[in-house]
Amino acid sequence: MVTGKDRQKELARKHYEKQQQRREEQRRKARTRTARGAVVGVIVVIGAVVGGVLWLNKGGGGTTTATASPAPTASAAAAAEPKPYDAAAGTCGYVATEGETAAKDVGGLPPAQVSTAPATMTIDTNLGKIEAKLDAAKAPCTVASFKFLASKKYFSDTICHRLTTQGIKVLQCGDPTGTGSGGPGYRFVDENLKDASYKRGVLAMANAGPNTNGSQFFIVYGDETDSLPDSYTPFGTITKGMDIVDKVAKDGVKDGASDGAPKTEVKLKDVTISSKS
Repeated sequence: MVTGKDRQKELARKHYEKQQQRREEQRRKARTRTARGAVVGVIVVIGAVVGGVLWLNKGGGGTTTATASPAPTASAAAAAEPKPYDAAAGTCGYVATEGETAAKDVGGLPPAQVSTAPATMTIDTNLGKIEAKLDAAKAPCTVASFKFLASKKYFSDTICHRLTTQGIKVLQCGDPTGTGSGGPGYRFVDENLKDASYKRGVLAMANAGPNTNGSQFFIVYGDETDSLPDSYTPFGTITKGMDIVDKVAKDGVKDGASDGAPKTEVKLKDVTISSKS
């Protein structure tokens, strides 16, 4: 028998997934605009430049590059896919996200060599400190990416841009633009999805489809979020500071809706990660 609560959870889950799909569609359209701009640029300068690199201004600020080149072959496209953790080599394969400019410059891709040692992340916010235990053994590429971004001060002076208060109860952060569409300019594989659980206190990656992880993550503050599909990499557990998340959740969404910017601003002043040897 389907109860009203079950129905509400299902609707919330679908709404969350639809929001993620909508953001990916926005990114896809932006990439299409960039590609079209590159073609126009090639036509304009074809008499003077052949096969050059064009620099274009992307809508909303920021700069991106486009190369006058034929469409990638099937083998080239396959080579551009992120690679999972290679236990024998101790490496992860990060790849640049096509057509996306990093929301904050981090100088390229994270190092391929990663560690599986346990790590602790401290998120220093305007409301207090939130601490989390990171599981590098089960999500090595994810934790290594977070270490890299934290070392580059990528998360410093950013906000948690999204709060959901019905069905799927999460606080989402990690986008320097504060819009929910920004990322680090690279992506990596999904990890730790087998029997994934999204209980209260779980730290997981937000994404826009398989293997599109970047920098956005969410903190689960309600157990009913376990209705989420096993599609979001769980990579840690909050060990301190859930009271901060609970207070933000209690204050609700800025416009009174069930999904949107939190009424109480959560600003990430700094994020640091330490590993145990």
